[in-house]
Amino acid sequence: MKYDLLHIQGKPYVLVPLHDFRTLTGNGSPEDLPPDILDRLAARQEHPLKILRGHRGLTQAQLAEKSGLSRPYLTEIERGKKDGSVRALKALAEVLGVQSGLLT
Repeated sequence: MKYDLLHIQGKPYVLVPLHDFRTLTGNGSPEDLPPDILDRLAARQEHPLKILRGHRGLTQAQLAEKSGLSRPYLTEIERGKKDGSVRALKALAEVLGVQSGLLT
């Protein structure tokens, strides 16, 4: 394996791809999500709810129904327009099979 070596304030650092770092440290996810999903979650370029919903193969309507939420409310959470109540996040996390903290 080839990694980049960086020097910051005179100290050497190794730049390691995130999926390699997880493998090296054994730092997986309690939800047993695949590395590509963990990488997308860590990148924070999309809302975690959208990533996990897609990974589970659910439409917004299906996830809303299973979690007891309205689809418009779910859409607002996914788009970042609303944070989502604690109750809503717990319900969504339960349906998606993850810890609710992963959705924030």
